[in-house]
Amino acid sequence: MTKTQIPNALPYDKTSAKSIFEYSKALLGKTLREFAWEGYEIKKGKGGIAQMVENIYFFLETNSNPAPDFTEAGLELKCTPLKKSKHDEYLIKERLVCNMINYYEVIKDDFEHSHFYMKCQLMLLLFYLHQSKCDNLDLEFIFSVLWKLPEKDLLIIRHDYEVIIDKIKQGRAHELSEGDTMYLGACRKGQKGESPMKQPNNPNIDAPRRAFSLKMAYMRTVLDYVVQSGKNAVSNVSGVKSELVSTKALRHNSFDDILLGRFKPFLNMSFKEIAKRKKVDISSNPKNKFAMVANAIAASAKCANVNRSEEFLKAGLTMKTIRVQASGMIKEAMSFENIDYIEVAECQDWIDSRLYELYSSRFMFVVFKEQTVGKGDYVLDDVFFWTMPQDDLDFAEEYWNHIKQTVLANHISEEYWWKASDKRKFHVRPKAQKASDLAPTPDGKGAKKYCYWFNNDYVREIVDNRNKDRNNG
Repeated sequence: MTKTQIPNALPYDKTSAKSIFEYSKALLGKTLREFAWEGYEIKKGKGGIAQMVENIYFFLETNSNPAPDFTEAGLELKCTPLKKSKHDEYLIKERLVCNMINYYEVIKDDFEHSHFYMKCQLMLLLFYLHQSKCDNLDLEFIFSVLWKLPEKDLLIIRHDYEVIIDKIKQGRAHELSEGDTMYLGACRKGQKGESPMKQPNNPNIDAPRRAFSLKMAYMRTVLDYVVQSGKNAVSNVSGVKSELVSTKALRHNSFDDILLGRFKPFLNMSFKEIAKRKKVDISSNPKNKFAMVANAIAASAKCANVNRSEEFLKAGLTMKTIRVQASGMIKEAMSFENIDYIEVAECQDWIDSRLYELYSSRFMFVVFKEQTVGKGDYVLDDVFFWTMPQDDLDFAEEYWNHIKQTVLANHISEEYWWKASDKRKFHVRPKAQKASDLAPTPDGKGAKKYCYWFNNDYVREIVDNRNKDRNNG
């Protein structure tokens, strides 16, 4: 871009976030080709479209300044892709990358002086529809969102940031995982085969390149609010659902400590006694009675389902109950969502897959332990947050690749999937449901629904490792 393309007077007030947001609305339903001048050099790749929006639509010079793009308005511009579901609904395609992590520089600043904080408190989010093999000039812009991170979100993000920084300071940048945190992740960046980076306080082990990002789950709540508003442009949204924890409480304690503190008074108490105290009706002996009891404790009467609360949705956090028999065995495997065959077939990279998001997210496990063999006299034994170790995530990539190959080959049946008896940590099988209920497949014929599972022996491994940590702690 040259100076000659910049108009004498900008069509918006560069000191006003509201004015910039209002001006952005004219881009919606259109492509950059309608605004580009002859001879403009097209930028390639994911980052290219953001540069092109800056140049062509907002008349900004591209730079590497750590300040927000609209410096005088304190507003950062972010372009993020959407995809269409099989039901023609808009879906988040990927996490929102905020800024690269320089392991040596990032440990010098506290949160309030970090590049992330300075750039991303207030953002103009432009959502566009991703089209494979499509020129960046021809991508259609769908939504514009003026998003100010709410104080409550910033408190959780600040804690996330400190968790990441502490790990880097300890020389453990190579152990960073997106499951370490709630809303703010340290996602892997760079191409396969690219050399890892040196890290402070550990000259012997290099670490993969990473960037601060807002997780897909968080971005999904932003998109949900926009869609539900019925408008293609919204400003000053918080996307609030049923909240578990107040802003006031988060000023004094971390989210984890608050949640774990709610369970502490009930440790070693019978699940039936807990149900009685929390007024949970389990008289009909429902199959999900342990989940009902755990939810009553975690929710603390603030919402009906913790997994649908604001904090859990934005973090991609999931609460799961585990029952340990008196013998130490775990009878049941752990189920997850049904496999989206179309998503698996179209996803080109494991890190961008839905399964990676599921397995790299955080879990809150609530453990009930039987006291007498065969009596079913379970008590609340433990509650802990867990993130899948990198070695297991690497193995999960093999699992996903096998599922992808199976789907692409149209071999969607029990004889082709990994089985629990294979003892490979994960397997595929259906949940209880109508056999006639089919899911869309790449060949258009549809197939029986199958879902992702943890093997019961893998769940036992998780609990055993937790018990070793408790005994050593």
